[in-house]
Amino acid sequence: MKDLNQIIKQFPEVGEVQETKPLTSGWINQTYLVKTVNPEECDYVLQRINHQVFPDIEMLQHNIEVVTNHIRQKLEAQQEQDIDRKVLRFLAATDGKTYYYDGESYWRVSVFIPRSETLEAVTPESSYLVGLKFGEFQAMLADVPQQLGETIVDFHNMEFRMKQLREAVAANASGRLSEVQDIVDAIEKDADEMCCAELLYREGKLPKRICHCDTKVSNMLFDENGEVLCVIDLDTTMPSFVFSDFGDFLRSAANTGKEDEQDLNNVRFNMEIFKPFAKGYIQSARTFLTPIEIEHLPYAATLFPYMQAVRFLADYINGDTYYRTTYDGQNLVRTKAQYKLYQEAKAAIPEMKAYINSLL
Repeated sequence: MKDLNQIIKQFPEVGEVQETKPLTSGWINQTYLVKTVNPEECDYVLQRINHQVFPDIEMLQHNIEVVTNHIRQKLEAQQEQDIDRKVLRFLAATDGKTYYYDGESYWRVSVFIPRSETLEAVTPESSYLVGLKFGEFQAMLADVPQQLGETIVDFHNMEFRMKQLREAVAANASGRLSEVQDIVDAIEKDADEMCCAELLYREGKLPKRICHCDTKVSNMLFDENGEVLCVIDLDTTMPSFVFSDFGDFLRSAANTGKEDEQDLNNVRFNMEIFKPFAKGYIQSARTFLTPIEIEHLPYAATLFPYMQAVRFLADYINGDTYYRTTYDGQNLVRTKAQYKLYQEAKAAIPEMKAYINSLL
């Protein structure tokens, strides 16, 4: 890897650098804080982009540029103050692109947002703010004029995930199928129902939107007063169903147990997290949501634990080739925990529907 200072020099806007130090947030990309000498100048965030996860860097950065520029234009039209704290801004390299390739790695630089913090804890209060902000994020991008690409192809495609599971079952590479046949059968029983989004899309009844596709409380910045500044970690921002941003947050946030919870009695669907999140989301997203999207929001809450159970199960049958495990059988434990969460969310659908109807 080349010297970081040589990388930074490829982005002319950055002034004289005082120090560069690692930032701890994020596990996919390597991230550094670049502090400049002049206190009047901005500090910056330098990232080495993981091009194994995101193979098309040109598309990735094009998506991010379109999204951030569109949000910035909306904020300017609203005469918002302090816009540089409310949307990310990426710097141009010497060739005009918002990334630099050093022959081995791809790098990008964004403006560091001062006096900001991320949260890890999920509370009813933070869930409301997350729902409100991600709904606003989708709403601001509902009229993006350019087509964005899929930075991870078929990322939230349930039909594709079922195809992967069926291929794993057919190959039975690790000889584990007999051990999990009952779970495979249970998943298959609901497969058509859980693949309904793709069917509705093909029938022209369900649109794709620009979605974040990695909705968690740590993917937004808060100011010193606890107010949301902006959404961050935009690498997975791409066309998807609104269910991606609604259901993915609830899969982790509304789970009362751990992702690999061994005591399934601890796994429940927490309606006290669902309600404020749904309230915030619908409050800011209802300007563009269609009736069919609203109707299927409870489905979204079941879809993501189901999808994750499918992915963990396929990996277990394949011999644990994708997800890192720390003990034998962890992917099977994860499968059972996610499937239990799916069952709990499915049982809560009538309550979810009634609550959403009360918001409309």
